[in-house]
Amino acid sequence: MGRHGRKYLEAAKLVDHDRAYTPDEAVTLVKETTTVSFDASIEAHVRLGVDPRHADQMVRGTVVLPSGTGKVTRVAVFAQGEKAQEALKAGADEVGSEDLVKKIEAGWLEFDVALATPDLMGQVGRLGKILGRRGLMPNPKAGTITFDLERAIQEVKGGRVEFKVDKAGIVHVAIGKASFEPEALRANLATLMDAINRAKPAGAKGTYLRTLSISSTMGPGIRVDIPGILAAAAA
Repeated sequence: MGRHGRKYLEAAKLVDHDRAYTPDEAVTLVKETTTVSFDASIEAHVRLGVDPRHADQMVRGTVVLPSGTGKVTRVAVFAQGEKAQEALKAGADEVGSEDLVKKIEAGWLEFDVALATPDLMGQVGRLGKILGRRGLMPNPKAGTITFDLERAIQEVKGGRVEFKVDKAGIVHVAIGKASFEPEALRANLATLMDAINRAKPAGAKGTYLRTLSISSTMGPGIRVDIPGILAAAAA
């Protein structure tokens, strides 16, 4: 604990690390333990009972958070012709085909999500090394390769997030901002947990949802009662 600053240590004193809080208690407490001067992000961290080294235990998907993310999401779209016009009308921030590929190859990366129509993936494939290491490569499992650009752009800008288990078997997802009302954070967390629970792979053995905690940027972790949040999702 010595490596943490004074504000963190004071906030950590408010958290009982030996208990799992109810969803209502947890989202209220995470706002109270914010230690930064800006509008901190609130993240969920879910430890899963899977071994992501095995293909049949990979957990990945997308979900639209009902209260949004509180973040302005910049969307780049690889499309041409009528689909390019559809993307622009739907609010895409950057649209192109070969010209957009070359722009990114030259070093431009001013976007948060990349979408592509299936017919352009041959061109987009050249960007594998650039976009792949940043988690920006369009992927059918993430719903980012599609001809339904209007729906995809609206979902991304309206609060769609991607979740993917990391090498340690943990999913990390931002579920909102510290300025959100507790009810909005709880709704987002419940929706996320329901989606992760539904994405349980066939190869998972034993307890699937092991632990859940939420925290603000540079704030202490707060354990959340998993049955409680799943019940909130079902309500």
